[in-house]
Amino acid sequence: MSAVASIVSSVSPSADLNAVKARQHAAWPTGNYAVVGTTLQIVGENLCEALDLRAGSRVLDVAAGNGNATLAAARRWCEVTSTDYVASLLESGRARAQAEGHDVRFQEADAEALPFADASFDAVLSTFGVMFTPDQQQAADELARACKARGQIGLANWTPESFIGQVFKTIGKYIAPPAGVMSSALWGTKARLDALFAGKASEIVAKSRHFVFRYRSPQHFMEVFRAYYGPMNKAIAALEGARQAAFID
Repeated sequence: MSAVASIVSSVSPSADLNAVKARQHAAWPTGNYAVVGTTLQIVGENLCEALDLRAGSRVLDVAAGNGNATLAAARRWCEVTSTDYVASLLESGRARAQAEGHDVRFQEADAEALPFADASFDAVLSTFGVMFTPDQQQAADELARACKARGQIGLANWTPESFIGQVFKTIGKYIAPPAGVMSSALWGTKARLDALFAGKASEIVAKSRHFVFRYRSPQHFMEVFRAYYGPMNKAIAALEGARQAAFID
């Protein structure tokens, strides 16, 4: 099993993972992530190309959001199962698949407790999804468990040095991150990937790629993320007065 463009993190035993997950679950449906997610479609395409997916392969998309990697795999005639724990995002992915005429299975599922038998899939994917799980070791274990012995795990995640990694850091300056949970942007480091998949993968490959955010202006980017990106929406709503204005500026 090889992991392509993957990234990982860990969690402190003192962290209240259930509380963190509950807050995340409430944040993601806020706004409309499908608007933001659709702008990232090229990432799903690039990920499937990196894995060289073949027609007929059984593919699992974990924390699939509105289905970028799901659609990319389906366009390559794979047998795709698309999962997320936010029902509204799955509905968006289902509508997109139906519009293109793809036969995709959509199923509500938690990335930390996948409802599939061991070694069920030839490839397990996630684009900017599984990296946000509170218990990242458990999530990594689940990805490996669901993947066949000679299959592939392909992840696309933001790195700590990336633009979005810096956005995470900025949010952290205004709103303290959950106690005991390490930054999701650490999924962008090879060292953590090696640690999480040690003993589970015969080969681990991590490649850095640039993604260009194409918006009308910095102000337009902020408007879109404020309105549609759940975590950003929640963060701004939690701030008041001068602190909110400073964050937006």
